Amino acid sequence: MNYPLAILAPLLLAVAGCGGSPAADPATANVEGPAPDARSTPLPDLVRVRLDTDAGPILIALDVKHAPVTAANFVRYVDAKKFDGTYFYRAARTKGAPGRGFVQGGIRHSARRAFPPITHEPTSATGLKHVDGTVSMARAAPVGAMGDFFIIVGGAMPDMDSKPGAPGFAAFGRVERGLDVVRYILAAPTVADGGRGPMRGQMIEKPVRILRASR
Repeated sequence: MNYPLAILAPLLLAVAGCGGSPAADPATANVEGPAPDARSTPLPDLVRVRLDTDAGPILIALDVKHAPVTAANFVRYVDAKKFDGTYFYRAARTKGAPGRGFVQGGIRHSARRAFPPITHEPTSATGLKHVDGTVSMARAAPVGAMGDFFIIVGGAMPDMDSKPGAPGFAAFGRVERGLDVVRYILAAPTVADGGRGPMRGQMIEKPVRILRASR
């Protein structure tokens, strides 16, 4: 890792429960898990998903060709309406770099909404990178990704990518429209003592509701 600790700390992601879950350490997080159920109709190489939020719409292009397992998992949550009524609840701003960081949203590890964890698709296998506008899956040890995701804002974050000894996170798409909405969420006021571990101080005071997700 090349970033100083002050910048690296907010990059570590957790699939947060109501009280906050332990952060996933890319060097130790479990990267195995059952793949999502096989789909009867294969997805096209590119699928677009619209997230209607109470801050405005976000259009995401899913790269099914390069990240088929992760993209299919996201589509499964969309089609089952599991994202409807959830929130963007985390704004992780990079210290010393205004306008940079990531926002996190999804089911917040809700057992009622969750499907089984999926097999990890590292960026070393997919060829995708964590750059401005990238959509990627959050995950927490000891399970893999389920229904929480994050969006990179303001520039590349190579420490999110996989490398020897560190599986990183599974990038699977990009924001095509609505990056201004994502920036708005990143700038939202956070609770100073909210969250645990690397999520402390990053929990949004008034989470942004995802009204519906559709393709």
